[in-house]
Amino acid sequence: MWRTNKRDYLEHITSIGPRTTGSPENEILTVHYLLEQIKLIEVQSSSLHRISVDVQRPTGSFSIDFLGGFTSYYDNITNVVVKLEPRDGAQHAVLANCHFDSVANSPGASDDAVSCSVMLEVLRVLSTSSEALRHAVIFLFNGAEENVLQASHGFITQHPWASLIRAFINLEAAGVGGKELVFQTGPENPWLVQAYVSAAKHPFASVVAQEVFQSGIIPSDTDFRIYRDFGNIPGIDLAFIENGYIYHTKYDTADRILTDSIQRAGDNILAVLKYLATSDVLPSSSKYRHGNMVFFDVLGLFVIAYPSRVGSIINYMVVTAAVSYLGKKWLRPKQKTGNYTKDFFCGLGITLVSWFTSLVTVLIIAVFVSLIGRSLSWYNHFYVSVCLYGTAATAKIILIHTLAKRFYYMNASDRYLGEVFFDISLFVHCVSLMALTSQGLCSAFISAVWVAFPLLTKFCTRKDFKQHGAQGKFIALYLSGMFVPYLYALYLIWAVFEMFTPILGRSGTEIPPDVVLASILAGCTMILSSYFINFIYLARSTKRTMLSLTLVCVVTFLLVCSGAFFPYSSHPASPKPKRVFLQHMTRTFHDLDGNVVKRDSGIWINGFDYTGMSHITPHIPEINESIRAHCEENAPLCGFPWYLPVHFLIRKNWYLPAPEVSPGNPAHFRLVSKEQTPWDSIKLTFEATGPSHMSFYIRTHEGSTLSQWSLGNGTPVTSKGGDYFVFYSHGLQASAWRFWIEVQVLEERPEGMVTVAIAAHHLSGEEKRSSQLDALKDKFPDWTFPSAWVCTYSLFVF
Repeated sequence: MWRTNKRDYLEHITSIGPRTTGSPENEILTVHYLLEQIKLIEVQSSSLHRISVDVQRPTGSFSIDFLGGFTSYYDNITNVVVKLEPRDGAQHAVLANCHFDSVANSPGASDDAVSCSVMLEVLRVLSTSSEALRHAVIFLFNGAEENVLQASHGFITQHPWASLIRAFINLEAAGVGGKELVFQTGPENPWLVQAYVSAAKHPFASVVAQEVFQSGIIPSDTDFRIYRDFGNIPGIDLAFIENGYIYHTKYDTADRILTDSIQRAGDNILAVLKYLATSDVLPSSSKYRHGNMVFFDVLGLFVIAYPSRVGSIINYMVVTAAVSYLGKKWLRPKQKTGNYTKDFFCGLGITLVSWFTSLVTVLIIAVFVSLIGRSLSWYNHFYVSVCLYGTAATAKIILIHTLAKRFYYMNASDRYLGEVFFDISLFVHCVSLMALTSQGLCSAFISAVWVAFPLLTKFCTRKDFKQHGAQGKFIALYLSGMFVPYLYALYLIWAVFEMFTPILGRSGTEIPPDVVLASILAGCTMILSSYFINFIYLARSTKRTMLSLTLVCVVTFLLVCSGAFFPYSSHPASPKPKRVFLQHMTRTFHDLDGNVVKRDSGIWINGFDYTGMSHITPHIPEINESIRAHCEENAPLCGFPWYLPVHFLIRKNWYLPAPEVSPGNPAHFRLVSKEQTPWDSIKLTFEATGPSHMSFYIRTHEGSTLSQWSLGNGTPVTSKGGDYFVFYSHGLQASAWRFWIEVQVLEERPEGMVTVAIAAHHLSGEEKRSSQLDALKDKFPDWTFPSAWVCTYSLFVF
């Protein structure tokens, strides 16, 4: 039974404030609270169970291909680990993972304090249960996930309990509240999906989300990757996905997460963990590592899951049925009504032309809207995108088919054409089904639904279709037969827009979000219109429909161009803020002799969406195109203190001159030694001290290559663009960071062999503030979320 005050954990953790790794809030206050609550739970636990607690402070390094590739180094970060096991001990365990740290300047309620609160309550419920467990349950409260998955790496590669783990559940967030979606499973291990299907009380899962997320088009990652890649452990990844507009902002507060969401997540996690902890499969889970699973929930009521090999058989059976149906028509002799095969393939060409011109039309509108500076007009009013792009796409499809009906098929009967274009839609979905299945994609089941149900509908309505005066009955039967594919498609489309629309507001300055959204809407229109194209040929006239759609599109277009729809909102109930990063920095550039050749200071400004500063300039005139940041061509990453290697996503920056900064804990960087190795390379050893977050950049000069280093697995990993990026963080009381790199010099150059730079980010405490930064931040309108901190940047040549 859940406690009535189950929100207490969440409210207390978020009341501590932002919890960045290395800050007292994260390393001391939150850790102390967690240990205090775990101690209370231990006192209440049943004699059937034993609770062990460990505070781990690992140090390590690894490379990851996320965000174009970079290397991570961590020192003395914090994990709070709890093992709940039978009184006599256990040889196998299931892991539950959350993270209690947050990004800078955000209370991090959904990401990920709510998950840690759920885990505390699950620990309490399991520990007081009178039902014995067969296996241990390890609860990892990790303190450095926002530092790109560092704490989970420290646990799975270094903690002695890690060897017990046979499966894991990772609790994450990409939004605030709502349902928690299972969006990754495995790798392989279909028994895990079956465990979720059998145990979860409120299932919400989709293999479509898994394949979309693992494609890399979403600029995000979770601890799932670490356990999979470094621990070789199968698992389940869950995340809240609703209302991603306020994810990683000041609005991510405890009061925005509904109690029902917490209850629902708790019910699911408790049930699945309990199922795994008493499972016969868990001890020998490696034996069940065969194939993937097709899985999807049906409107959140239950989950359908089956092995992908079974899915392939089903898919090809559906294809065979469709090909058999179509083949009979292609091979039958010429009818009085016309040459079916010729009309079919001409109609297929017309359909493809209608889809292509529909896509081109919406893209032209989207590009124009982007060029005139009206991008993201739908961000705060999603219906605008439907009225602008959805209507344009639909109207263009109807227009092409209306023209075809009038000028090409003028002698054919309406019923005959309706049947031809139904078959064309069936054929297109059949081709899609074959293509997706041949690629091994589990999400091919969607195409199977779009072939199987319409085919069944066709068989059921064939007689009614041919009878005169039975059109009403035909339409009723037809629509009822199409109910399943269309209902499920709308359900999936809702999830797609729920997740992708907020992401387009933080996807950088290089990707026009209107082009992306217009393309998605055009694709949705093509799918949803496919089995309704035949009604264009059955209808007497489409003039009113086209005029209505065109009128809505034109009016919306004019309103968008006039700026009637403002993208952002500060409404307390549903804020949709513009994200801006402000870094007050001082940069120092040294030459080969160690002399300072350039020193400047300013506030470096990055907008996280395509609109740049166009909406900010009227409120803060000093931030305009005249202060666009200049790229230092000879410096790695343009000579700016990137916190993460997202420079290829955000190329538009602004640099407002400001006085120098002098943080209380400044960074110190020095060359400890330079030596020639026996294999004719130069080994440079460095030492750095400074705040909890630092970034190190390397660029080799022409004639030199970076051959080895003491980071990661020893093999240097380049970031996108060719430079090397190292992300560093530490907890409290960390020692100096000492590391080395080896440079192979093929040809000596007067400008040296390598340029290195180090940026120190002061993300917590009073050090992160400056009077100029506070003054500028206060000028930002309330519909923005400016995340601000102080940093320094020093560049050296060797």
